[in-house]
Amino acid sequence: MNTSLDHLPLRKRQQLEAITKIIVNAITPEKVLLFGDYTSATWGAGFHADNHLPVTYDILVITRPDTRRAEYEIQDMIENRCRFYAPVTIIVHDIVFVNKQIARGHYFFTTVRKEAILLFDQGAVPLAEGRPLDLGRIRMIAEQDFERWIGRARAFFKTATFSIRENEPKIAVFLLHQAAEHAYQAILLVFTGYKPCTHNLEKLRKYTYRFSIELGLLFPGHPPEEEMLFKLLLHGYVDARYNEDYEISRMELGILNERVGKLLSMATRLCQNRLLSLGKMSGFFSS
Repeated sequence: MNTSLDHLPLRKRQQLEAITKIIVNAITPEKVLLFGDYTSATWGAGFHADNHLPVTYDILVITRPDTRRAEYEIQDMIENRCRFYAPVTIIVHDIVFVNKQIARGHYFFTTVRKEAILLFDQGAVPLAEGRPLDLGRIRMIAEQDFERWIGRARAFFKTATFSIRENEPKIAVFLLHQAAEHAYQAILLVFTGYKPCTHNLEKLRKYTYRFSIELGLLFPGHPPEEEMLFKLLLHGYVDARYNEDYEISRMELGILNERVGKLLSMATRLCQNRLLSLGKMSGFFSS
């Protein structure tokens, strides 16, 4: 497995070294793998500082079988400790689960096994050997996931629009959150076959950056007004339902409704293009 970071500038190598040290000191993992854009010599192609998109490292932390902390606790702990060095998106699974997924030819874990850079290896348990991907089956599952998750996203969005007309802003923003969450999950499932166990739109948004700059620019987080707008949507999952002090103006709700509608359109287009590409690679389409 590749262990070299020589294709990255010194500062990024130093950031990854610091992040790896934080992870190892926090939980003593079995393995730490860097996946995503930064594994390639063409890292960051098309991503420019003017887009105000954060430098985000995608890292799979593989824990030992005897690790007792919950995976979401490890994920949150590592992401919080690393935020002073660089933003990271952490996925956590134990070695037994990861090896089982690789052995069965799961698209995400098999691809990570093939392309990721090994940042740390305890060496106690080796990764399973990958097997050739069944692109026909992967496409079939991706199409089913797309129809299920985008269908739900559209239903939530339609009901949110109705709630806006009925002057129910808190119900509307919760439904917009659900529409956005399902759209992001549809993208992740179609492109990777993997759906993180989270309702956090901030994390889901970061997970999808590498598939389209357009997705990152929809909620750019800059200037401060944009960050506040996204936070209103982010807090729509809990605060809009349970916090009596949660407030959103009709204008803000209208903007969010428009943005989430655009997100659904982007997700549909990106997923359909991905399905077409998978179909051609698997021989499903002859031309």
